Amino acid sequence: MHFDDFQQDLSSLDVISKDSEKIAIKLKGVPLQYANALRRVCLNGVPVFAIDTVDIIENTSVLPDEGLAHRLGLIPLKTDLSRFNEPSKCDCQSESGCSNCKILLVLDSGESDQTRAVLSSELSSEDDTVKPVSDKIPIVQLAPGQKIKIECYARLGRGTEHAKWNSSNIATLTDTNKDDEKILTVESTGALNPEQIVLEGVQEVGRRVVEFKDMINNIEE
Repeated sequence: MHFDDFQQDLSSLDVISKDSEKIAIKLKGVPLQYANALRRVCLNGVPVFAIDTVDIIENTSVLPDEGLAHRLGLIPLKTDLSRFNEPSKCDCQSESGCSNCKILLVLDSGESDQTRAVLSSELSSEDDTVKPVSDKIPIVQLAPGQKIKIECYARLGRGTEHAKWNSSNIATLTDTNKDDEKILTVESTGALNPEQIVLEGVQEVGRRVVEFKDMINNIEE
């Protein structure tokens, strides 16, 4: 089977089940190498937003600055791939980025008068489409008199660079009773809906195959 045939087969996917978090699709007559390539790309090859840089303006909590930055980076962020570019592909080609490839999020807890948890709901984004997938993700526990004030920037990235950019929690490929049939199951982190991850994954595998063919052709020349 050529990859063009693979893409045509996947244009009419047999969806077994899907909801807002998970999708399971049936792949029939698809060679293992293509099916597994799609699984891997669905796991860590589709770009999503994650916090990449954090400026700590004030932090009097028990959590050190690097621990706070790490927690923030692991918060899944809603992603709109139609509106934003990966930094390497953005027209600005700037280290500082622009509004098309970088989003500012701020958090100012204020001084706490009681012990409380700072939650992801307190992260304010300059763009409503890029925000935590849940308002209830704990960031840090504050005691009375403690506070945090931060500015952070999120950008598109891929899980092959760091796990915080994984588009899926899991992506599995299992066999069925039939030799030419496999089940691909993808569970989203919430950044993208599961169906979008699969569709973007198919396109990404296609781009990589084309790039590989070009590399081979250049070597032969």
